[in-house]
Amino acid sequence: MKVKRRIFAGAVCEQVIYSVSDRAGAKGKPVLRFKDDEERASHRIGIARRRHARIFNETFTTESIYSTLTFADEFEVHTFKEARKVRDNFYRRLRYHYPDAVIAIYMGRGKSTNRIHFHLVTDGIPETSIISQWTYGIVQHCTKLRSENIYDGNNCGADYTGLANYLFNHWTAEQGGHYYKISNNYKRPVIEEPKEVKRNYSSLNPPKPPKGYELVECTSTTFGLIYFKYIRKNKGNDIQMRLL
Repeated sequence: MKVKRRIFAGAVCEQVIYSVSDRAGAKGKPVLRFKDDEERASHRIGIARRRHARIFNETFTTESIYSTLTFADEFEVHTFKEARKVRDNFYRRLRYHYPDAVIAIYMGRGKSTNRIHFHLVTDGIPETSIISQWTYGIVQHCTKLRSENIYDGNNCGADYTGLANYLFNHWTAEQGGHYYKISNNYKRPVIEEPKEVKRNYSSLNPPKPPKGYELVECTSTTFGLIYFKYIRKNKGNDIQMRLL
C-alpha cells in the first residue's frame, strides 16, 4: 500500500510518499529493506537530518540571529569535552537572562585552523547581549536570518534548510553525544496523519501542492521514500521546480 503524509514546517511543506504493509493500514510504519548495517545507519542519519531541518524551519524566522563564536588564544579549548563545558555554561547564562528565548548551539572544528568553534542560532536574544555574554573570544557573523534564500538560482524565501544542514554537518564522531544542543521550547512541525493514495507519484507526476505553495524539489531515497518539497509563495517570486 502506498501512503502520503504532509509535513508543514515554517515556509516549507513536504509531501512524503512511501509503502506500508497492507495489513498495517495507512498508519503503519514504512516498509524498508536494508542491505547491511551501514545502510540502516545512513537511513537513521537521514531521519535525524530531516527532523532537525523541520524543527529549524518551524522555530526560526527572519527575527532570529545566527552567530559564529570563536575562542581567543588564551581561552582556546583543544577537546570537545572541554568545549562542552564551555558550551553548557554559556547556554545556562543565556537561559538565565532570557528564559523564554530559543537557543541552539552547534560545535565544530575549522577546516583550515582545526580550532574548535561554536555556531549559535537564537530567537529572543538581542545581538548586543550575545556579544556581551560571549567572553571567550570574538562573535562573528552575528546577523538575522535572511528573508530570501537562493538555492540553485531559485528564490525559496524563508526556507532555512540549507543553513540547517550546514550546521547539522558540523557534528563528527570525535564530538560524541548529540548532534546539537537546543532548548526545549523549540517549535514542532505540523505532521498530518498519513493517507492511502492510489496514484503513482513521480517527479513528472507530483502530488497537488497545498494552497499557496509551489513545488521546488523532488528527491528519492534508496530505501523507497519519495520527498516532494513545496515553498510558501511570496509575491514576485518565480519559483521553478528543481529535480535532484
